[in-house]
Amino acid sequence: MLVCVGLLLLLLGTAAPASAHAALRATDPGDGTVLRSAPRQVTLTFTESVGLLTDSFRVYDPRNRRLRTGPAEHAPGGPATACVTLPAELATGTYTVAWRVVSADSHPVSGALTFSVGHRTATTAAPAPEDTENPATAALYNIARWLAYLAVALLLGTAAFVAYCRPPKTAPLRTPVLSAAWALVASTAVLFVLRAPYEEGTSPLRFLSPGSLARTATTRPGALLLARLALLLLAGAGAALLRARRRRLPRRITLAVAAALALPLALTWTAAEHASAGIQVPLAIASATLHLLAMAAWLGGLAALLRTLRRTSLATVARFSRLALASVTVLVVTGVYQSWRGLGSWQALTDTTYGRTLLAKLAAVTALLLAAACSRAWTTRAAKTRATASAPPARVPEPATGPPLPPEPLPPPALPHPPFETLRRSVLAEAAVGVVVLALTTLLTSTVPGRAATEATRTEAPTAGVPTASVTTIPFALGTPGGHGKVQITLDPGRVGRTSVQAVVYGPDGGLSTVPELRITLTLRAQRIGPLDTKVTDRGGYWATDSFDLPLPGTWTMKATVRVSELDQVTVSAPVRVAR
Repeated sequence: MLVCVGLLLLLLGTAAPASAHAALRATDPGDGTVLRSAPRQVTLTFTESVGLLTDSFRVYDPRNRRLRTGPAEHAPGGPATACVTLPAELATGTYTVAWRVVSADSHPVSGALTFSVGHRTATTAAPAPEDTENPATAALYNIARWLAYLAVALLLGTAAFVAYCRPPKTAPLRTPVLSAAWALVASTAVLFVLRAPYEEGTSPLRFLSPGSLARTATTRPGALLLARLALLLLAGAGAALLRARRRRLPRRITLAVAAALALPLALTWTAAEHASAGIQVPLAIASATLHLLAMAAWLGGLAALLRTLRRTSLATVARFSRLALASVTVLVVTGVYQSWRGLGSWQALTDTTYGRTLLAKLAAVTALLLAAACSRAWTTRAAKTRATASAPPARVPEPATGPPLPPEPLPPPALPHPPFETLRRSVLAEAAVGVVVLALTTLLTSTVPGRAATEATRTEAPTAGVPTASVTTIPFALGTPGGHGKVQITLDPGRVGRTSVQAVVYGPDGGLSTVPELRITLTLRAQRIGPLDTKVTDRGGYWATDSFDLPLPGTWTMKATVRVSELDQVTVSAPVRVAR
């Protein structure tokens, strides 16, 4: 178990940064658009509502100087939009906009776009990559989230095990409950402290900046984390008070209080994750809450059963078997609904990261169900054996003549003690696979659902001025003095079908450079298409063609062969995304 936990901590610590639920649906101006006049603002539209940061937009001019802009705001379209006001006068050239917002399900999302005023120019501003997370912050945050899931499962599951299965009063469960409670408090505190650095993609020490924790407390994820801490402290204070007075509440009151605390505690997760955004939000939150509680009752109860198996009775094991069966039923029903809601289509099951992670979780859950079936089969056999052994002896018939014979006293039947070692192995297997399921659940909740990803790829950004174009800048170097520069290649529009190709070569001084030959090809390796020659021709200072066909969407490899003299030439390449 310790090795398994260590490997999973390593997995979560080195996992790729989380992808948010909200996906970019449209931009105005469109990415790569050439405008006749300068826009007054930049507006982004997402598939779900988003939260704004103090530094949600960074706008750079053609010389890579950051512009002073207004604060980020929501556009009149609603909370699924973000906009920023630009300066009154923008010079001619290409501008780069880097943005970062927080999805409604608490995960940050970022990206960049370019637009040009008048005509395109070379720009030294590099668009922000999609992966803009701080590795240390992302690793610590993911580990804390997984530990919180594990702790709440142990805490609520042990409570359910004690309340329903009624183990012996001498069962050693006080230490696991206290450990789980303190682990949940600690992981929640770490999540709250790291919330601001996680949203901003900065160092973990960013929380020391003035106002960082105060700002986190005003956001919905931060408020829910504080509510979780308040519930845990309230429950701890109540338990300490009862222990100090040496009082025990009646069983029914204890169950009612536990349920009253467990429900809002589970809501501090579900109200801040995937269920809180998208379609059918109220039903999704209810389903996710039941899913979390059933998961805790099953996996946490498994840990409690494993802890008390040497001292427990067959009746306790049978009660847990019924509790586990009910939990599995709830998990299956709510899991099917959440999978449908998150995927949206069968194709998303294999074409999206969310779908592939879900398949891995389903495989782990299948293994978990097989181990649970072995445990339940053992419990059923043991119960039947005990019932047969404890049945009263058959009645002795009276003789045909004479008075009835007095019955001979029989010793009470010796009830067989079931071999718990077989059950221990299956329960241990369930617990080990359950740790893996929790890790996959943590990764799944930090991955953009397939429905949102598919919707984002199907929607097209509105354009202003001219259709959206794809601009790719590829640097080159010949290894000779002055033999370096870059090629700026534009696909207009950067979509499937007939498109025009324009290319400009810039020399080492950043100015336009004339070359005797330029050849540009595109290859789609995934479909084994290409290389397709664009057949650009020299048009006096730039190279172009007006009739090139892109047959399929996807990530193409663009290669540019630049010949700068009779003897010197170089071939460079870069990926380019072609939309439908």
